[in-house]
Formats: sequence, C-alpha cells, structure tokens
Amino acid sequence: MYIRRVVDDELDELLGGVAAVALEGPKAVGKTATALQRARTVHRMDDPAQQELAAADPARLLIGDGPILIDEWQRLPASWDLVRRAVDDDPTPNRFLLTGSANPDNPATHSGAGRIVRVRMRPLSLFERGLAAPTVSLGAMLERGCPEITGESPVTLRDYTREIVASGFPAIRRLTGRALRAQLESYIAGVVDKDFRELGYSVRDPDQLLRWMRAYAAASSTTAALETIRDAATSGEGAKPSRDSVLAYRSALERLWLLDPVPAWLPSRNQIARLARSDKHQLVDPALAASLLGITAEALLEGENAGIDIPRDGTLLGCLFESLVTQSIRVYAQAREAEVRHLRTKNGRHEVDLIVVRPDQRVVAIEVKLARSIGDDDVKHLRWLRGEIGDDLLYAMVITPGPHAYRREDGIAVVPAALLGP
Repeated sequence: MYIRRVVDDELDELLGGVAAVALEGPKAVGKTATALQRARTVHRMDDPAQQELAAADPARLLIGDGPILIDEWQRLPASWDLVRRAVDDDPTPNRFLLTGSANPDNPATHSGAGRIVRVRMRPLSLFERGLAAPTVSLGAMLERGCPEITGESPVTLRDYTREIVASGFPAIRRLTGRALRAQLESYIAGVVDKDFRELGYSVRDPDQLLRWMRAYAAASSTTAALETIRDAATSGEGAKPSRDSVLAYRSALERLWLLDPVPAWLPSRNQIARLARSDKHQLVDPALAASLLGITAEALLEGENAGIDIPRDGTLLGCLFESLVTQSIRVYAQAREAEVRHLRTKNGRHEVDLIVVRPDQRVVAIEVKLARSIGDDDVKHLRWLRGEIGDDLLYAMVITPGPHAYRREDGIAVVPAALLGP
C-alpha cells in the first residue's frame, strides 16, 4: 500500500500549473512509486527493451494519455530535450513526469528551465515513518502562526537510534536484522561497482573509494575539511586518495544524490561578522553512514565512534541523530518553499545547527541536542542569534529525543523530534 509522502502535496500543486516535473533523488527513495500515483502512461528506461525502442523512435515517448511518466530518464538523455520541446509546443499542465536517480553531466538538462520543474525527493522523514502524531508544525513557525508548543512523545532514544540504522528508503526499512544489513551493504556495493561506471567514472581502486566514503560518513554533521577526511580515509590500510580522486568521488556521489551537505548560511540582510562558508557534511540517509561504518544501534548507544579519527563535538550517535533530524527538516522545509542552511562563525565561537530560511530571508533557527533536558547553555547560540538579527528570527527551537514539547521562559521551543511535522 502506498504511503502518501510530504512531497505529494508539492507535486499536486505543481502539476496543476506546469506541464512537466522532474522528480529527482537517490535510488530506492520511492520516486517511481510516487510518480505512478499520477501517471496514466509509463515508459521505463531501466527496462532494456523499452529503452531500445525509445532510442530507435524517441517520439513514441510523447504518445499516450497524460501525465506521461518517463522513468529513469537519464538512461536516455535525449528524452529530456524531447520533453522540453514538447512543452514549448504545448504548455498545457500535467503532461509529463520524469524520474531520475542520477544527474547526468549533460548541458541539455540546464535548458529545461521554465519548462521542466525539478523537485528533490529525500528518504522518509520521521513524520512519514509514523512514529508519533506531530503536535508542532515547522510550517506554522515559518508562517509565524504562533503554534502551540505541547505534546508528549512515546519515542525513546533507543527508538531514534533504531531509526538511524533502519533507513528512510521505503523498501529497505521493511527489513530487519541480517536482511537489513545485507541490503544496505548491497546498495553501497552497487554504487561502487555499477553506478560510478554508468556515470562515466573509472574506479581504479574500489577499496580506496570505500575508505573515503567511510571517512565521509564518520564526518556526518561536522564541517571537517576535505583534507581531514582524506587523511582519515587512509587509516593505515592503503595509500591516501589523491585530491583529484577525492573531488571525483564527491562529484559522482553528489550526482547520484547520495551526498546531501548542508550549505552555510550567509545572510544578505543581516551582516553577521566572520561567518564560515564550509558545508556541513551529510549523507542522504544516516543508515548509509551507519552501514559504511559497520556500527549497530547497540554500539551507538554504548558510545562507540567507529574508530575513524574525525574531530567532532560529542558522540557519533549525537552526530547521526542530527543527520536524522536534518533529513526530516529538509523534507518539511521544502514543502514550505524554504531552504535549510547552517551557521558557524570562523572562530567556532557561535554555531547553530540548522537555519531554515524563507524566501524573504526570515528564519527559524534550530539546535539539535541528544540530551533529554535542556539548560541555558544548550540555547546560548540561539539567544546570541536572536540578538544579532532581531525580528528576522521567526522562531528558535531545540530538537531533542526527550518526551515533552514545551516553550521555555525565554521563548525558545523544546520539541521531541517525533512531534515535529511539516
């Protein structure tokens, strides 16, 4: 049975006004299942027979009742231009859906602006996983709807830790135990052995690539320099990857939608002195990070750090909990046409984990804490930011694994992760 996703509302709204939408995201995120809820004609480019027919007669992709779904369109890149020209000729809404698991290095994809609207799809948020009924809305905060901060969550830290390793990929998260671990390992192996090659990258040393991916996973929720990650990828097991190799790895993984770094917030209206510009590292799903690191939920709860030397504040569990929350926040923010950034000053004196930015540059600021109880020291950076940007701060919030949602005396909201929804 199909479980409706947050992105479904966005697609319904877009297809009511535009002719073509490209739904993009990593393999197994659920793009095809979501597109099939709307499509009346389907062309699957991951089917060799259908791909061969379409390559011989591309115009056949335009035949049928709309919306017409071209699934895994990147396997026949000419299909993008074909749809673009068809939309130029007839911009009637709700004509085409394209899904893609890789972003081809093809200039033609940039020529679709204004004709093909691109929509990002991420793994299941905590709201979509159905852990608890949300009582606090990020959307209401962004609209300054003065939401009531209340509610009690039944979800424990152990539950969140299980969610970290369980994955937000719909088909994978149904599995447990050895089957779950094997499926995640197979997913990663497919990236290294097949997906890189299909993008045109030659992987001369697969073990070196895997070591770099493990080091990147260990850097989740940090702003570690790429050189630090490159050093950590050696670990005495082989030669350090070259800088050119690292740049190629990162480029390919971004094109496969597997790296999802959080850019730095550089406000245009409020000049905050000496802000760092480094991205905060994130994989698209913290379960991939846990699989790469070979770490279990129990090991995370016991405080293990996977043995890779990456400087971080706090524990690996804390960083992966932030990854899990970040994944959900990005889903909710996209639904409200907002972007997600992070803030850090160059001296590291002040940092805020997540800044959700409206188009008018007003923001909701979020800290992610593993603690059940929140003290003044946990909100000092949020208070500092309020002093810096004044009314441009719509709301300040701390997200925790604790049981209660409430508003502190200083006005800062404390919200269990499972109680926050779109």
